[in-house]
Amino acid sequence: MQTLPSHAPLDGPLAGSPYDTFAGGSFAGGQDFGANGPSFDIRKVLTVVRANLWLIGLILAVCVALALTLTMLQTPRYTAQVSVQINNQSAQVLADDQDATSGEAVAAQDTDRFLKTQIDILGSRGIAERVAQRLRLIGNARFYAAMGVSAPDQGMSADDARKYTVDVLLDAVKADLPQSSRLATISFTSIDPAFSAQIANAWASEFIQSNLQRRYDSSAYAREFIAGQLAEAKAKLEQSERDLNAYARDAGIIRMRDATVTTGTDQPSTDVNTVTMASLLQVNAAANQATATRVAAEQRWNSLSRANLLSAPEVLANPTVTALMADRAHAQSDLQRERIKHLDDYPSVVQLKAQIAAIDQQITAVAQTVRSSVRQQYDAALNAERNLQKEVSQLKGSSLAEQDLSVRYNLLARDADTNRALYDGLLQRYKELNAAAGISASNIAVIDAADAPTKPSAPILVNNLVIGLVAGIVIAALVVLVRFQFDDAVRVPEDVEEKLGMPLLGVIPKAQDGTPADALVDPKSAVSEGYNSLRSALLYSTASGLPKTLLITSSQPAEGKSTTSLAIARGLARLGRTVVLLDVDMRRPALHATMGVSNEHGMSSLLTAQDSIDDVLRPTDTPGLQVITSGPIPPSPTELLSAGRLHQVLDTLRERFDVVILDSPPVLGLADAPLMSAVVDGVVMVVQSDRSRRGSLRASLRRLRTMQPNVLGAVLTMFDPAKARNGYSEYYDYNYYHYSSETQK
Repeated sequence: MQTLPSHAPLDGPLAGSPYDTFAGGSFAGGQDFGANGPSFDIRKVLTVVRANLWLIGLILAVCVALALTLTMLQTPRYTAQVSVQINNQSAQVLADDQDATSGEAVAAQDTDRFLKTQIDILGSRGIAERVAQRLRLIGNARFYAAMGVSAPDQGMSADDARKYTVDVLLDAVKADLPQSSRLATISFTSIDPAFSAQIANAWASEFIQSNLQRRYDSSAYAREFIAGQLAEAKAKLEQSERDLNAYARDAGIIRMRDATVTTGTDQPSTDVNTVTMASLLQVNAAANQATATRVAAEQRWNSLSRANLLSAPEVLANPTVTALMADRAHAQSDLQRERIKHLDDYPSVVQLKAQIAAIDQQITAVAQTVRSSVRQQYDAALNAERNLQKEVSQLKGSSLAEQDLSVRYNLLARDADTNRALYDGLLQRYKELNAAAGISASNIAVIDAADAPTKPSAPILVNNLVIGLVAGIVIAALVVLVRFQFDDAVRVPEDVEEKLGMPLLGVIPKAQDGTPADALVDPKSAVSEGYNSLRSALLYSTASGLPKTLLITSSQPAEGKSTTSLAIARGLARLGRTVVLLDVDMRRPALHATMGVSNEHGMSSLLTAQDSIDDVLRPTDTPGLQVITSGPIPPSPTELLSAGRLHQVLDTLRERFDVVILDSPPVLGLADAPLMSAVVDGVVMVVQSDRSRRGSLRASLRRLRTMQPNVLGAVLTMFDPAKARNGYSEYYDYNYYHYSSETQK
């Protein structure tokens, strides 16, 4: 529902209350009343569950019975499990440790992918075929009976029978590897527990054998290849060594073959293996280091000699200076405190000044010492650099003469070194492969072998009953939710606010004995108390209090609007207000019969100007209350009400009475109530409990909305607390208190 513009916004004691919106003439039919409240109400859920206990119980019983029946009809199946540990493999063939792998060789950073691959291998057709061949399952009648499937047809080919058997095995096996674990579980399920254990153990065994077979097959090819390469490398190495030795003997070159002299790269150099060259490189490296040391010392000296001595990094980094600076800071702080208390010639002040001066002298002395130390380091580095440069110059001359003879020697030496490295590598790999080929150990080991299970893994009665119960709860919740959502009847007081989005002004219980009119005679009856509560709510329904003109209407006939109009009028009159009750239902009038007065003159004659107000006013047995009946039924009440005379009559009655109450016809199907709602100060909707539908009520409100009325709220009539006790209402103890002729304490 959309919002109707109000006649006057609230600014009194009701402003900001839940009734503020509706008292101003607006209502949000599409939203729950009090939308700012919590969206989930546990009490509401409990009341809904209580109202549908029989349905929930029936659904739960059906689901549990169905689960029990299905459990009894299922054939027991037994699952055998075997656990195997899967470790990484690290053997590699013809590759560096960081570059290549062979077979299942796995890098440490690729462990997860390796383990997942092993699980995929466990569930592969290759392993299943090995198991089928080992246990001779193809065509085995016992196997098919244990699996609960039919045996292959006699006319089926051998290849098709093999595929059929493998498919049956794969459907019954399951391999699982938990996170952060290397212990895999192989499970096999069948009708026969012994058969399940046998196949599970065979599966683990064939998995290990398959892994070993792959390793052996891959290493056999590698061994054959390396053996051929090794023979060629050996012949090349022998020839290169002979050529190198012959040239060195002819040229008279003495080489340090075992010396470890490098040129700054990762590979040894054959150009620096002479004694002279080795010495030159060592002395030259020392000279370079000396030069770097001298440059650094010179920079420190220049920085220290040009800058402020006490601000130099070398001085500040000295521990003694640091300690003295800290002592000076403490002394300076003490001097500041003493100067606050005493004059400069005070003994403590003089003493602190002298202490600071002494510390300054010590700092200066230490700084001078640091400066002298830096100078000495610079001089020592300069002398070392000059001496080493002289030695480098001497060794250069000796090395130049030797280099001419070393050209061919170096070429032959590099060739020999290359052949030797190749031969050593091939020989090492060949030895490793030979050693690994004879080892039958695997990276996969059986931890727990499978035993014949003693209890079936499926079906489990308790689990199925829990599943049935959970399914029943879910189904029951959905059914109750759908039923609750599609239930648009207004049965209890909460429905007025939640389903209609209107404030609840009062609840009128159903008369236990007789009619509501008979119950109103007894001022102590529950009906009378309900209308008294309604009267109190109306007194504070707007910012200015009770509206001067009040229209009582409903969406359908016979919902109690005439009784409500009369009860409100009598209640206000008993409070000392002057009230006039108008019967403006000129199609099915009822007020004259209820009051026992004549209906010859009334609203119809008043609106046609045939009678004056004094002519149609009728006194009642209630002081302060007068009524105007409907009068003769006119041919077109709608035209009579829309002629403009009604507005003048209401203005006159407002001046003569405190309250003017209009008992109008229903809203649906008629235009009378919407027309009158536009000229009154407030509208009260009467809703009969367990009869009125939300759709019809909202349609009525939409019709009223076109006239921009001030809808105060709704009154729920004929409410049965005893019936609501088993429903959704919090008002089931509405009549918990009643009057008694006996005095109780």
